[in-house]
Amino acid sequence: MKQLLTTLLALALFISCSKDKEVDYVAKNEQEIIDYIAKNKLSAQKSGTGLYYVITEPGTGTQPTATSNVTVAYKGYYTNGSVFDESKPEGISFGLNQVIKGWTEGIPYFKTGGSGILLVPAHLGYGNNDYNGIPGGSVLIFDVKLVKVN
Repeated sequence: MKQLLTTLLALALFISCSKDKEVDYVAKNEQEIIDYIAKNKLSAQKSGTGLYYVITEPGTGTQPTATSNVTVAYKGYYTNGSVFDESKPEGISFGLNQVIKGWTEGIPYFKTGGSGILLVPAHLGYGNNDYNGIPGGSVLIFDVKLVKVN
């Protein structure tokens, strides 16, 4: 009986410690985005999922859906301004169902020719884990231009 109690106590301690390593970035990301918006005097809108977006130019062409194939020119950076990725001016083509949730949701806010900014919290980006050099829990900001809906 004493061994069972010791084992259960050790298991509870292990589970408790492993949960401490998981960080909930939602509140942290929210504050980071709000601070970035204020510092840069942006007029951003917030969706129900926590995505913030700024429509600089809505565009006049076709509006994509979450499953459209699109061509987008973009620059991705962190709130400190450090760039982590950038396309060529002609953009790259991909299916919106093949990218991070922030893009699947955000790109359809624009019509062809439209441009703006997507401010993506970690839960709509790469989550809490590191991904291709992007630290887990990162807020990702994208300057985007919807070149065309393919």
